Amino acid sequence: MSLIDFDALACELPLAWRSTILGSVGATRIKVLRMDEQAYPEETHDYNEGLLVVSGRLMLQVDGVTITVQPGQMYLALAGTAHAVLPGSHGTLVIIDH
Repeated sequence: MSLIDFDALACELPLAWRSTILGSVGATRIKVLRMDEQAYPEETHDYNEGLLVVSGRLMLQVDGVTITVQPGQMYLALAGTAHAVLPGSHGTLVIIDH
């Protein structure tokens, strides 16, 4: 797969908030998922995680602060940073991690 249409692939996913791996570059994985207005519980990783919004918007709660990520923007959740998705997040999200 060389040309990737993130929005089209996200629309085809059977469940929201379930990512699918599209490929990798070295040890880095590129995943896509569909956001559906529902909240997603807080999580923390032992690796950095890039959250790139392709369409819609991602609303995060990080250290008590609400962060809104718009299309074309990416939030970099550093390893050990707890982050939760707030209700109202919708659209296509690309996750870059390992």
